Amino acid sequence: MPDVRIVVLVLAAVVGLWSCTSPSGRVARSGASAAISAPPANAPAPVEFPGLHNVVTYADGLYSGSAPEGDAGFEALVDLGVRTIISVDGATPDVDAARARGLRYVHLPIGYDGMDHDRTLAIARAVRDLPGPVYVHCHHGMHRSAGAAGAAAVSLGLLSPDTARARMVVSGTAPQYTGLYRCVAAATIAGASELDAADASFPEVHRPTGLVRTMVAVDEVMEHLRAIERSGWTPPADHPDLVPAAEAGRLADLLRTLQDDDHVRTKSPGFIDALRDGATLATTLEDGLLHDLDAAALSARLTDLRTSCTSCHARYRD
Repeated sequence: MPDVRIVVLVLAAVVGLWSCTSPSGRVARSGASAAISAPPANAPAPVEFPGLHNVVTYADGLYSGSAPEGDAGFEALVDLGVRTIISVDGATPDVDAARARGLRYVHLPIGYDGMDHDRTLAIARAVRDLPGPVYVHCHHGMHRSAGAAGAAAVSLGLLSPDTARARMVVSGTAPQYTGLYRCVAAATIAGASELDAADASFPEVHRPTGLVRTMVAVDEVMEHLRAIERSGWTPPADHPDLVPAAEAGRLADLLRTLQDDDHVRTKSPGFIDALRDGATLATTLEDGLLHDLDAAALSARLTDLRTSCTSCHARYRD
């Protein structure tokens, strides 16, 4: 009869080896986070994970949330089983961090005013054709990623427009972003041939359009914000399509995107710091608009933003 102590030691070794391996056979990472799972598709509130915020499930294997923050965010995506990341934010994604973990990045930016039909189909095709689960993110994971995930889910027949809209509400998409909600309301189930004809380039990085063109867009948005202020922080009568919060959000996105421009990176660190400060001030104005701050407080935030722009121009442009 075998020695009982030997049998126990062998069993302990086997159990120890098994416990260091994930169910898929992947060796667990040193210091890996506790097992996490995606929230159900009917969860009434977003879920937070290390390095990931506002995570909401839109359909089986399709999630929306914030941009991953550092190693913790990418490790959380791995733990969720995500294999493809779609960024609809303007900023350049951290492709190297994703590649290091075997994740595919696709960069298909959209605006706070929504997206055209071609971009909706391109995102839907990426969700359909690339390995899943798929994680769609913008910056905060509340507005653009929700609109993109919702419209893609409707286009693929995974959700009805009403259900997709309800998931956007869970994500926290502000009602002021009518263009994003409109994209979901207008989406219809796309046939296989229509999806097959959609753009399948799936770029890892969508390059910014350059300093001069982006600054022209920045000036245009600032003019819009001044017109909105003159109209009492409502859409001006001669430009009723302007959404105040969307304009502030667009400005923040433009200034953040500029920081990744190759030409901008050759400039002094002070210029990049000025862009970063401007983006922060634009986000502060956007938050104020979303939370119905009074006109005086909003005007004070716009003044801070204009002062930042003027100071930057004096040092680096004029």
